[in-house]
Amino acid sequence: MPELPEVEVTRRGLEPLVGATVTQAVIRQPAMRWPIPAHLPQTLHGSRLLELTRRGKYIIARFESGCLILHLGMSGRLCLLERDTSPEKHDHFDLHFADGRVMRLRDPRRFGAVLWAGEHPEAHSLLSVLGPEPLDESFNGEFLHRAIRTRSSPIKIVIMDSHLVVGVGNIYASESLFRAGIHPQTPARALSLAQCERLVQEIKATLHDALQAGGSSLRDFFGADGNPGYFQQTYFVYARTGEPCRVCEKPVETLRLGQRSTFYCPSCQK
Repeated sequence: MPELPEVEVTRRGLEPLVGATVTQAVIRQPAMRWPIPAHLPQTLHGSRLLELTRRGKYIIARFESGCLILHLGMSGRLCLLERDTSPEKHDHFDLHFADGRVMRLRDPRRFGAVLWAGEHPEAHSLLSVLGPEPLDESFNGEFLHRAIRTRSSPIKIVIMDSHLVVGVGNIYASESLFRAGIHPQTPARALSLAQCERLVQEIKATLHDALQAGGSSLRDFFGADGNPGYFQQTYFVYARTGEPCRVCEKPVETLRLGQRSTFYCPSCQK
């Protein structure tokens, strides 16, 4: 599933559309995770795209007529294409712009979403419950230490909770915990303030490095321009079961937490 870096890379790839005017919205398959609103062709026609922002794993497209919330789901891609690019089997939604470009949602599993949020997307039920952005200053060691002091769940599960902090999915949780030297099964409330400060630092650094590398390309993810990301080439532990740790050369191990595979080094993470 695309995580925060992949969504941010996609958002940046679509930014050339800002300022362009919609000439046509095409709904080929409305039955996504939630139905694509049938009024979008009328609502968006002639409306100019004012800005593209991101909240967690959601892209918010603000038009003169209101806001779209876009989510990639498990296998979705938002592609920036030329007008004469023929749609393929899993191309479910298009926005055509007056400059000749098309934003197209391609989603084989149809777990993605195209939702209308009107003038106030922050009040939408999907966004209003989200925690702080991990790269914002408000997400710091003191905040994390206070937020987890009564939580006994494994720290890996806790930092993946979008109510606590958004966008730290399975890949980047495993990588950040390795960099911080914290075992993923450690009860969250057992972490000291110093450990929380280190973990926040490594979450930010890991996400920053992933953004610089264009995200991770696993299975379905490619950027809006069709280019893959390269962060997977530098993973310390994720998907490296049995391979030598890049630091101590002990084999990387796997366990299941929250029904997700969790990768760690038993020597480097205590």
